[in-house]
Amino acid sequence: MKILKLNIVIIILFNCLTGVAQQLPQFTQYMYNTISINPAYAGSRETLSVVGLHRSQWVGLEGGPTTQTLSIHSPMRNDRIGLGLSFIRDQLGYENSTYLYGDFSYTIPFGEESKLAFGIKGGFTQYSLDRSILDDPFVVIDPFFNDISNRWAPNVGLGIYWNTNKWYIGLSAPRVFNNDYNNSKNGNISYVALERVSYYFTGGYVFDVGGTTKFKPAFLAKATNGAPLSFDITANFLFNETLWLGGAYRINESAAAFGGIVDFQVSRQLRIGYAYEYPISDIRPYTSGTHEVLLMFEIFNSKRIKSPRYF
Repeated sequence: MKILKLNIVIIILFNCLTGVAQQLPQFTQYMYNTISINPAYAGSRETLSVVGLHRSQWVGLEGGPTTQTLSIHSPMRNDRIGLGLSFIRDQLGYENSTYLYGDFSYTIPFGEESKLAFGIKGGFTQYSLDRSILDDPFVVIDPFFNDISNRWAPNVGLGIYWNTNKWYIGLSAPRVFNNDYNNSKNGNISYVALERVSYYFTGGYVFDVGGTTKFKPAFLAKATNGAPLSFDITANFLFNETLWLGGAYRINESAAAFGGIVDFQVSRQLRIGYAYEYPISDIRPYTSGTHEVLLMFEIFNSKRIKSPRYF
C-alpha cells in the first residue's frame, strides 16, 4: 500500500512538472482568504485584518499537499486606498512553492450603496524541487531535469472587486506573467514548471432568513490555460452573528470534493474557522480527507465601520 501511495504522489507530481501549469493552492474557506487571489480586496473589510490558514490536503496519502498562508490588509487614512501583504507556502511531494506579494487597491463609490475597487499586486514566486527525488528508487529522471534547484521569479496580478454590505463580485488574475522555472530541453522533451495565468471569478450574497439567522451562498470559478475548469460552491447559515455553519462542494476533474464548514466568532476581534473536505475523485480510496484551520484577527475602528462585514 505504501508503494502504491507513493506512486500516486509521483504521478501527481509529474503531472505538475511536465507541461501542466503550476497553480495557486485551493482553499475551502476561500471567501475569507480573498486577498491571496484578488488585490482589489485589500482594505475592503474597513479594518486591519490578519488571516492565517493551514491546510492539510489528502491526509494519509504520503506526499499530500500542505499549505500555510498569512495575510494582512487594511484601508489607509485615505480610506479609498488599501494596502496588503500575503504569504503562501505550499508543498506537494518533492515540490515546494513560496509566494510573497504586496497588494494595492483604490476604491470609488459606485451607485448609492456599492463600491468598486481596482487592485494590483506585485512580488515574487519561489519554486524549488527537493533534491532527494534523485535518490528515490521509484522515480526515473532524465539527467537534463537535474538543473531545477531553487528559482525566484517576479510577477504581478490584477483584480476588480465590486461590493455592498449584502453582496460582492470579484474578477482577478493574481499572476499575469508566465514563468518557466526550468528551461532545460532534451530533444523534443521539455521539462517545465510553469506559473500560468489563472482567472478567478468570485461572488456571494447574504440573505436575511428571519430573526437572527442569515444565509450566505458564495462561489469561486477558476480557469487556467492547460488545466480543467474548477468551481467551488459554498452555502453557510449565520446564527446570532456568532456561528457560521455550512457546506462546500468542489467541481474539479482531478480534485472533486464535498465538505463542511464551521466558523465561530469568539469575540469581535477574533474568529476561528474549520473546514473538512472528503474527496469524490480517484484519490478517495487513499485518503481520509482534507483539514483546514483558519484564524482571523481584526482591529476595529468604530468611526470607520458602518455595517457588519460578512465577506
